[in-house]
Amino acid sequence: MPHAAATSLRRSLLRRLAAPLSLLALMSGLIAYWLAWQYTQHVIDRSLADLATAISKQVQIAGPNARIVVPPLARAMFSDPPQHLIYRINDGERDLAGDPDLPLIGSSVRETRYASIFETHHRDMLVRVAQVRVPQDGGKKPIVVEVAQPLRHRYRIAAEFLVAIMMPLLLLLLAGWGIVWRVVNQQLGPLTTLADSLNRQTHMSLEPVDETHVPLEIRPLTSALNALLDRLKTALDAQRKFIADAAHQLRTPLTAVKLHAEQAVKARDLAQSLASVRELRVAADRAVRLSNQLLSLARAEPGAQAARFVDVDIAALAFETGAEWVPRALAARVDLGFQRLDDPTNDSSLVVKGNPVLLREVIANLLDNALKYVPSTRLDGARVTVTVTRTVTAAHTPIAEIAVEDNGRGVPVALQADLFKRFFRGDRQDNADDAADGGAGLGLAIVRDIMDLHAGSVHYADAPDGGARFVVRIPLAPNHDDREPSRESGPVREERTSSYRL
Repeated sequence: MPHAAATSLRRSLLRRLAAPLSLLALMSGLIAYWLAWQYTQHVIDRSLADLATAISKQVQIAGPNARIVVPPLARAMFSDPPQHLIYRINDGERDLAGDPDLPLIGSSVRETRYASIFETHHRDMLVRVAQVRVPQDGGKKPIVVEVAQPLRHRYRIAAEFLVAIMMPLLLLLLAGWGIVWRVVNQQLGPLTTLADSLNRQTHMSLEPVDETHVPLEIRPLTSALNALLDRLKTALDAQRKFIADAAHQLRTPLTAVKLHAEQAVKARDLAQSLASVRELRVAADRAVRLSNQLLSLARAEPGAQAARFVDVDIAALAFETGAEWVPRALAARVDLGFQRLDDPTNDSSLVVKGNPVLLREVIANLLDNALKYVPSTRLDGARVTVTVTRTVTAAHTPIAEIAVEDNGRGVPVALQADLFKRFFRGDRQDNADDAADGGAGLGLAIVRDIMDLHAGSVHYADAPDGGARFVVRIPLAPNHDDREPSRESGPVREERTSSYRL
């Protein structure tokens, strides 16, 4: 599947900021031009109206002599060529002065207080006209005074306004682009610093990212990265420690395998060779047992099996697992029993959400530990009992409780704190050579890790008879009474009604 093309945050920000800024500058220029045009129209219309009004005042003052006085005055007033002014004075019968071709009517007439403003065509050009009518006595037609100017003159003035306005706007736009570029680069600087800090990390360091100068908006990202680095560091430290401990622990059985193999090769008679081979088999069994326990630890890593959780009837699973250990209990002369405390008829299921393989490993390890350390020479008989019950925590959470209890010598108080540590064996405190089967001290550590994976717990308590009692607690699945347990969970209900006690 092809990867999507990577996008640049810097270019995206610049594009998203510069484009609206440019559009804003363009809109500002257009609005400024429109205002300049309206202002130009208003000012020039007012100027034309003032000129027309001034001529009309002179007509009123001159009275009957207007035909003589007004023409030279008008020529003097409109003699400025740059203004391109056109005028016409008509007394209703004939033109007194000005251009006779200037029309007396036009379109888009706008009335002001003193004059009428309109547009018309004069000699193939569009002109703007201010017209003032001066009434006369005796029923005569009013005197019409018109002052006009070509519209191109106004366009030129508006263009000058536009240039005068747009130049500062362009300069401001360029300055705005520069500011946006600088601000974007400054604000993206912490990301570059963060990337440099992460690039300096190695699998041996994994130090947290310094958040001193990180903006608040990026803090969630750096906090998540630091949490991830912390988890990675913890996992790598645990892995390194596990590998070192595993290598140390495997060295002993493998060395024993090698020594017994050499003894078998050098044996001078068949009896001596067979004895060495038997010792070789025992050492090999210890190595296999240790390897299997290491694999169990690996499977119990958090998250490794969570996707395989199903509904498991923990009571049936405990019964079935205990039944598998009956032959070993018989061989060790240990009385192995199973009991339901909450339901003596054994007719109700205790369904939990979990991995049946790992939960079976929990019960098996507890039974292995109990059978290993309970003395079969007790006068009253060695006993190991598996009890299952449904109970409720202080927080009113229903849980299944599995206890494996023996009547052995128990665990000294001084050693109880280290029971669930990896590679810890209580028998080493007495004499390593007297170990029951040369275990590696991983069984209880596996139990603890599996229960952590299932949101459960395991703890040790002294049994009433003075032996050891290991209690496992795991939350029941919600509404478990309405669910059918997984086929992997153990025997069906008819089989669970039986029990065993040797």
